[in-house]
Amino acid sequence: METVPHGISTSSILRFVDIASDALAGAREEIDALNVYPVPDGDTGTNMFLTVAAARDALREAVAADADLPLPEALAVVSRGALLGARGNSGVILSQMLGAYAARLGQVAAGERNARIVAEAMQRATDASYAAVGRPVEGTILTVARAASDAALERASADGARARDVFVAAAAAAREALAHTPEQLRQLAEAGVVDAGGRGLCVVLDAAETVSTGRRPTPAAPTGHRIPVPHPVPADHLTEDGPAYEVMYLLDADEAAIAPLRATLDKLGDSLVVVGGEGLWNVHVHVDDVGAAIEAGIEAGRPHRVRVTHFAEQVAEARRAPVTRQRAVVAVAAGPGLARLFEEAGAVVVLGGPGHRPSTGQLLEAIHACGATEVVVLPNDADSVRVAEIAARTAEQEGGVRVEVIPSQAQVQGLAAIAVHEPGRTFDQDVREMTATARHARHGAVTIAARQAMTMAGPCEPGDVLGVIAGDFAVVGDDLDAVAADVLEGLLGGGGELVTIVAGEGGADLAARAASYVERTRPHVDVTVYEGGQSRYPVLVGVE
Repeated sequence: METVPHGISTSSILRFVDIASDALAGAREEIDALNVYPVPDGDTGTNMFLTVAAARDALREAVAADADLPLPEALAVVSRGALLGARGNSGVILSQMLGAYAARLGQVAAGERNARIVAEAMQRATDASYAAVGRPVEGTILTVARAASDAALERASADGARARDVFVAAAAAAREALAHTPEQLRQLAEAGVVDAGGRGLCVVLDAAETVSTGRRPTPAAPTGHRIPVPHPVPADHLTEDGPAYEVMYLLDADEAAIAPLRATLDKLGDSLVVVGGEGLWNVHVHVDDVGAAIEAGIEAGRPHRVRVTHFAEQVAEARRAPVTRQRAVVAVAAGPGLARLFEEAGAVVVLGGPGHRPSTGQLLEAIHACGATEVVVLPNDADSVRVAEIAARTAEQEGGVRVEVIPSQAQVQGLAAIAVHEPGRTFDQDVREMTATARHARHGAVTIAARQAMTMAGPCEPGDVLGVIAGDFAVVGDDLDAVAADVLEGLLGGGGELVTIVAGEGGADLAARAASYVERTRPHVDVTVYEGGQSRYPVLVGVE
């Protein structure tokens, strides 16, 4: 492969995304655990891993198709792959950094020094990270990025500096800045942890240092061990009376565990395919019980990159010609019951929620799948708003569709917004009405603390009941009903005519008792209870 003046080639970029992906895969559980939340909502490590893995997979596919892929095309593939694979705030920030970095490497002028090119690429990546955040906060990944790029520029200015020296200096500065993040952010200091996003960035920069210095062996070339891919299942295998879901995942497992796994999955459904070897397997099956299929994988080894697809729309689509609609809504749903609510309201649903937030690419695919010229997106999650905005901009750049994102921060805000959706209005009027309704819907929740933490309401221990109001942990208690009542009082203190309660897994009785509480204390307020099926939050509450 051709090496450009700054010494970076397609093969070195491929080594970088390989090493970075492997390193993030190994560190993602540690990074997830750094999130300063008493509830296991934190998926920073997972989101960063999935973002880089998407870039890696895109580049592997491109190199497999063209072994002599020029560097500019390789950089563009990495940038777009990361963009489409971005999940959550951390993934969006990282994708923007990778895109800005790649853009600078692709702009080389005659006579430029390698060290300076790399340092300026890092500086642009830092600038992009700050630009990706509406309100930058120090003590986060932004601080770590700035320390790395400042060190890179300083090292590049020295006589005789090489690109490898810049990578080493940047990675060292990032690690040092990460250690100081608790001094800059009170929540980190109280929890006794460093910033999760900053830790993830350190992992990525360490990978860049590894590639540039050769201090660790590089992974095999893309022609070596590959992720096994099952043959596609024909569309005519999807029948109305067949299993409702397609489940796919990669599985790290010993070969001895595969035969029992096949036997278990064969009893659960059909269209079973398990391929692979050398400890890595790709599992595909059609089932009605998604949980059982995944549990079978957990018994066999370590499933990851889990993907679940509902067949109902695919079956209908296979039997009719594509229909173009004027306007459609794409909604992210955090549970099967919530998905049904949005679908009944006419939305195209993308499954999401803590731990498995949708990527830019998934939302972009849903936008295009609508077959509409105007699309409204409801992310229904604070960490998915930026992902939705990038998907919207990308769809518009590709042409043929106008997309607006309603910045809904919670599932109940999305339900409120879609309730006032009216295709008969002009697009701008519809978006304004939905946005205003979502903004005015106050939201809360009840959950259980999984770890020790400091909250706005004071310290909590594992097993404590937590009340959430407007995204903050505002109540700590030991009784579900009492905390639910406190949340309701907090939300109804500003008035309200309608309370929406969404029951999660195991939360049906709590939701019913919460509804009774409202009916007793606020007889003039209407109460509606839905079955949402969301995990981790037995009750979600909205007040309008």
